[in-house]
Amino acid sequence: MKVIPLYKNERQLIARVAKNNREAQQQLYKKFSGKMLSVCRMYTKDVQHAEEVMLNGFLKVFTHISDFKSDGSFEGWVRRIMIREAISFLRRQKKLEFQEEVILNESFNNIQSDIDVEHIQRLIDGLPEGYRVVFVMYAIEGYKHQEIAELLNITPGTSKSQLFKARKMLQEKLQMKNTSGYGTT
Repeated sequence: MKVIPLYKNERQLIARVAKNNREAQQQLYKKFSGKMLSVCRMYTKDVQHAEEVMLNGFLKVFTHISDFKSDGSFEGWVRRIMIREAISFLRRQKKLEFQEEVILNESFNNIQSDIDVEHIQRLIDGLPEGYRVVFVMYAIEGYKHQEIAELLNITPGTSKSQLFKARKMLQEKLQMKNTSGYGTT
């Protein structure tokens, strides 16, 4: 059995990837592919599409690795590439639609914590594309409405509206589950 040395120093690994070292690229892919597939999966309903997005994202990581300036975390840089690739994929599929509307300033934070992750993912998958993308970017990835607006070419108000509607729809689905699952609320 051949033992392949692991590069504990991420900078060394990045430098080797920048030199088009295939072994280093494979190690980098193995190190981040699980997390990045999860990121891509949050934006796409289909695992095969998420894999396609992730692979295209890694291609961009490998071809643009010299653009990484070590200002922040490398994982964060890779994550941003994956998010942008997922948004581009949805645009190519013509699935991103946003409704311009004014929102009410209400908050829906009553989501129960005893629901399993798979069920939450199914609920998120059930959202319309525009709602889902904004919800994931805001609630999961931590983007601000201005950043979401710039990335999606929408207004911050539209971002807020999409988030409001997504939260409302999720809350309604959770209430239906509680009512039908347990007989009472």
